[in-house]
Amino acid sequence: MRVGVIDIGSSSTKLLIGERHGEDVKIIESLRNNVPLGRHAFLKSRIPQTIINQTALVLQKYKETLKEYDVKEVSVIATTAVREARNQDIFLDTVLRKTGFKIDVLNVGDVVYYIDYYLYHKLQKTYPVGEKNLLIAELGAGSLDMSVMARGLTLMNIGFPIGTLRLSQFMENLEGSMQEIHEATEEYIENEILFLKKNNPGLVIDDIILIDENYSVFIQNILPNKRRDSDFFKFKSSEAQEFLSRLREMNPENIARTYNIPADISTTIIGFAIILNTLLKLTKNEHVYILEASLSEAIMANQLFRLEATEKTDKLSQLISVAHFMCRKYGMDLEHLKHVAFITEKLFDAFKDILGLTQQDRLYLILAAYFHDLGMFINNRAHHKHSEYIISSSSLFRLTEDEINIIACIARYHRRSAPLKTHLVYSSLSSNQQILVQKLSALLRIANALDRSHKQKAKRMEIKFNASGDATIVVFTNDNFLLEKENFLEKRELFEEITGNKLTLTVKNQD
Repeated sequence: MRVGVIDIGSSSTKLLIGERHGEDVKIIESLRNNVPLGRHAFLKSRIPQTIINQTALVLQKYKETLKEYDVKEVSVIATTAVREARNQDIFLDTVLRKTGFKIDVLNVGDVVYYIDYYLYHKLQKTYPVGEKNLLIAELGAGSLDMSVMARGLTLMNIGFPIGTLRLSQFMENLEGSMQEIHEATEEYIENEILFLKKNNPGLVIDDIILIDENYSVFIQNILPNKRRDSDFFKFKSSEAQEFLSRLREMNPENIARTYNIPADISTTIIGFAIILNTLLKLTKNEHVYILEASLSEAIMANQLFRLEATEKTDKLSQLISVAHFMCRKYGMDLEHLKHVAFITEKLFDAFKDILGLTQQDRLYLILAAYFHDLGMFINNRAHHKHSEYIISSSSLFRLTEDEINIIACIARYHRRSAPLKTHLVYSSLSSNQQILVQKLSALLRIANALDRSHKQKAKRMEIKFNASGDATIVVFTNDNFLLEKENFLEKRELFEEITGNKLTLTVKNQD
């Protein structure tokens, strides 16, 4: 099977066509066109119509190439420049009308999803990815996207606006000597990246892996004694320092001439060198690993090997891992949250047909169960509103902005008033998404009520229905359940309003 990937990046648009060759990906065609989306999007927050048309022309040519190679499955993705452009909708619509390509605009979680699990495939015989605590960084023109993984499970992902093109633009706007400009750039990068360490002081990182497709191939031009025998290699701290020192006093023209490096690389390679040295400050190790690969290759491997189908790439497991990390980070009662999530699953299974829910909706409910108390970190008063803000501002593993907002709203409405059209995040959702929020928040209210004391008293549950569709939740416990029962009577109202059925609670002794 042949597959294609079109990557609309911040500085160039690329086409890869590949096929499976044993356990490897064989690239049979690679095209690249410089289209400066980021140069406009990062400065003006908009992509000019001339650049949109230029992109469409390139994609039309790629479409012909795909036809020549008889490629039926094509992924068309865009990253930082399109994601941040205020006229993103116009860009996407114009490309769709002119080329027929529907573009998937990836967020940070999407990028690290493909990169993280490409590593399992690529390094399965050379490096124990699933046994390490890793920081994985993917460097692009528009951003540096990072994920932290603990023995194969994602803990967090975060994007920094310090891609190499962005850094080049930043440096162009600085006035001073070359040394002063480089020092200021180093301070700027350190302030961004070291935020990760300051904000997570207990974070343990065994190794750092930097994914790079543009710059590491030129390391040997600058450090001729640096030898390697594969596209995955160890880069020592001393080498990174020497690498930076040889570039620090030179302008791009001198770099290109001295080291025989293409002009477009010479203008941004100093940013790569500074990022390398800053990453080393996040670990006690005297090295980082560099993997010469691209996001396009990662997506292609996903298409060819269906990496998402393996146990290690289970979306729910990964998101629960992120949820646990966030709950610990914000000092939440994790045992309470696990128990509420357990009860919500029981309620979901029992009422999903009555409420017209899908399996995808289960994921939203479980995550909202874990996240509903996050706002306590800010203030106990109105903490449900603070939870909504924290969740809606998060970048969650392989979830869209709408999906994150759905989860944020479910968490918000676990207490107090039901959703209102005047609520900003809720009003941003479609009518179908709004009713989904009401249904799932009704279940979350009940689940949270059944652990009101945070003591996990409900050891077992059964849900029974009568002929008219009314339901009884039977809780088995040997503990005093009076507080939970009183809270249940208050929190069942939204559920009864939505379903039109009565909901009662029976408490029985646990044998």
